Amino acid sequence: MKIDNGKSKLFAITLTMILTISAIVAILPAVNAQAATRTTYPFLGVVPNPVGVGQTVLFHVGIFQQLSSAKMSWKGLSITIERPDGQTDTITGINTDSTGGTGRVYTPTLTGTYYCTSHFPELVIEQGVNEAPRISIGTVMLASESAVLELVVQEEQIIYYPGNPLPSEYWTRPIDAQLREWEAVSGNWLVATNARPEGIPGNEEAPETAHILWTKPLYIGGVSGATDTSSPEWAFSEGDAYEGKWENRLIINGIFIYTHRTNSRPLVYTAVDVRTGEELWNKVLLDNRTIAFGQNMIWGGYNHHAAYPYFWVTVGNTWSAFDPWTGEREFTVENVPSGTTVFDDQGWLYRVSVDNSGSGYIWSMVDLLEPFGESSPTAGSWVPAGSFYGGRYGTYDAAAVANETTGELTAAAQRAYIAEFTFDADQTPGGSRVVRAMEFSASRQMGNIDEWTGKIFGLQYSQTAIETWAISLDAGNEGTILFSETWAAPAEWVAGGIEIEFNCISLEDGAAVFWVHDSLEYYCFSTDTGKYKWGPAEPEYYMNYYGWTELLERPPFIWDGKLYSTGAGGHIYCYDLTDGKVLWTYVADDPYQEYLFANNWWQFFLFITDGKLYSAHMEHSAIEPMPRGAPFLCLDAQTGDLIWEADGLFRSTRWGGRGIIGDSVMIGFDTYDNRIYAVGKGPSQTTVSIQNDVLTQGNNVMIKGKVTDVSPGTEDIQLRLRFPNGVPAVADESMSEWMLYVYKQFEAPADVKGVEVLLLVEDPNGEWYSTYVTADNTGAFSHMWAPSVAGEYKVTAVFEGSKSYYKSFATTAFGVEQAPAAPGYQGPSADEIAQKTVSQLPAYPDVPSAAAVAQETISQLPAYPESPEIPDIPAYLTIDLAIIAAVVVAVIIGLYGIVKKQK
Repeated sequence: MKIDNGKSKLFAITLTMILTISAIVAILPAVNAQAATRTTYPFLGVVPNPVGVGQTVLFHVGIFQQLSSAKMSWKGLSITIERPDGQTDTITGINTDSTGGTGRVYTPTLTGTYYCTSHFPELVIEQGVNEAPRISIGTVMLASESAVLELVVQEEQIIYYPGNPLPSEYWTRPIDAQLREWEAVSGNWLVATNARPEGIPGNEEAPETAHILWTKPLYIGGVSGATDTSSPEWAFSEGDAYEGKWENRLIINGIFIYTHRTNSRPLVYTAVDVRTGEELWNKVLLDNRTIAFGQNMIWGGYNHHAAYPYFWVTVGNTWSAFDPWTGEREFTVENVPSGTTVFDDQGWLYRVSVDNSGSGYIWSMVDLLEPFGESSPTAGSWVPAGSFYGGRYGTYDAAAVANETTGELTAAAQRAYIAEFTFDADQTPGGSRVVRAMEFSASRQMGNIDEWTGKIFGLQYSQTAIETWAISLDAGNEGTILFSETWAAPAEWVAGGIEIEFNCISLEDGAAVFWVHDSLEYYCFSTDTGKYKWGPAEPEYYMNYYGWTELLERPPFIWDGKLYSTGAGGHIYCYDLTDGKVLWTYVADDPYQEYLFANNWWQFFLFITDGKLYSAHMEHSAIEPMPRGAPFLCLDAQTGDLIWEADGLFRSTRWGGRGIIGDSVMIGFDTYDNRIYAVGKGPSQTTVSIQNDVLTQGNNVMIKGKVTDVSPGTEDIQLRLRFPNGVPAVADESMSEWMLYVYKQFEAPADVKGVEVLLLVEDPNGEWYSTYVTADNTGAFSHMWAPSVAGEYKVTAVFEGSKSYYKSFATTAFGVEQAPAAPGYQGPSADEIAQKTVSQLPAYPDVPSAAAVAQETISQLPAYPESPEIPDIPAYLTIDLAIIAAVVVAVIIGLYGIVKKQK
């Protein structure tokens, strides 16, 4: 059940049901005896109850009598639901599982009480159909109905488990099974070679800056620095051309597995934690074999439900599955048939094949390995899982050789071929029938595949025609020709000797795209009908001619109804797949003319994920010295807007491995220094302190602190020596240049901006003072402040995080002592001083005395019936009486001066 935030969702329940017993019902021999009748006892439950209107409930329906085999069921049950408005809803065709029960969902649309009853039909016990322990074959199971169940539906929505937000702090594997929402940031890269995956799910925190988490040297790299040669500026080999390093690599469940170069021996693989860089294992696989692909398979049997991860090493038709956590071999499958490897949405592995004679098949590895409903103690479980059932190192022989006399395949081998079919080869064009794309999905009950759908799309092309065709893989309809189309090419293709390339395809988007090399134009054909859609599109920049699609030197992508294209010219194009119109362009310009072949940097795409297009510079054959400042780009895939750019930080490779992503961390190989870089959002550390933590009232306090980058890479000895006080955290806009300084020893940028820090101060009365301060390029921040109340203060410094770092905070405290009271005044009173001062003034016959003037002024003030209460003046604000006396004297002298002038 997956329900959160109080919103209704369909229960993720199959016929296994939530109450399925995790044990195999013992198969007992049925007793053949005279037919008899047997009373049945049906039940009906519902959860939740009560429920809010419009929210989904799950009925638990069945009888208490279990069956003898997991393949058997009670059939034809129903549920009658009397609604508050007097109408009746009925759920029919209910078949139970072997425990006697199952589940059905229902969504009430009215408030009030619903009266629900389940019905069990009269059935006869039949051998091999519905046998039950201790019940004779032929026994009549009598019809019955359950007690009436009252379902209360209310206006108020009930609250389900609220779910968990995505991580707001730096996180690592394992991810607790309760944090289901985190699947959004925990994606995999299961392709071990330089394929072209687009729209990779599970990376919703894909890097939005160039922040580096960790780095590892792959091979000696960088400038050779030789003083005894004529080329001291040349770099050590990065593998291009034809000698690519780091080509074989993948990310599976947070484990990054890679090798240095494909043609070296021994061929050692290294596995590290993708988020921490911690090495997990290091070994040779079999006899120096390479990884073919990774797999995450969802297993749902009647004994067990789980996800099983493997990476596969394929040697001819012998395939071995390895545990990515340990690098140990789990099991081997022999005699795997030829064909195209496909996966369904549960990660199950299939081989699909068609040949030129008009025949084909669908082969399922899971159906080969595990027979359901057998009497084996492990039937209904995933047998090869060594950690559960001891299947480690087992070998499963698909053909197990066929019967020597009849030539028939064994039961296991027959079970693996879930479909064999033929098709009319004459209806598909040409002789080679090149398959360009395939889709396949399957549904299953108790692990058994019972329904599947799919399609094979093929095409051929020449200077005279584009030929397309498609064959159905739908269950019961395999081999049906869906379409076969031929489109006549323009005459100039032949006349001009035009070179045409198949470019890319997406069955989901319904498009197959061709690149007409010489004219720099695209054409598009429908994968739904095989017909021409549009073309030619607007020609691209002339330098995009160089680099060949089928060699993956200008790999195009299709994503979200758009075609993305680039090449040696450094111009990036985004086309609308519906009509071929250009939606936006981006130019990777070279301001310093380092790249000798063009004014722009040759670009090629790594991948698209989280709506971001990542593109890097590469070269077919490296030039020495290498051109400096090669850009790495992250663009908004919808608009083409630049999200971030790092010049000279990550120069990629044509012949070696390209960048990949998993767990929202991008891993790439940089040919400037032959190191592997992990790029993503990292952890931070905030400190705060008060130099004098006890001060006297009326004095200022200095709050100081620091924000540092504590990503795993900062623990390397090289960085600890260069940054003994830690690597400062900096603002996102400074990150690209800052990473060049920190990890590549470039000169420190002059205009680095620090991060913002929120300071929160709580006074003794629970009142708060807050302000933002900006750290400098050392990560340090400070703020001077005057506390007004005596007592204990709490200070919290909060770095709220950024696109580069997760949040962090720190707290401290200080105290303010009350200022001592001022000593009492011992001199004459203010009145005495005033009188003495006035008595010394010269007399004027017509001028009243100052005292008289004051008295006259006071008498003219308006009368107030009630004077406001004058609050006590705090001690630290008390004015000395001497100061009051002086003020009085000043007033009197001022009045005297005014009068004198008037005279």
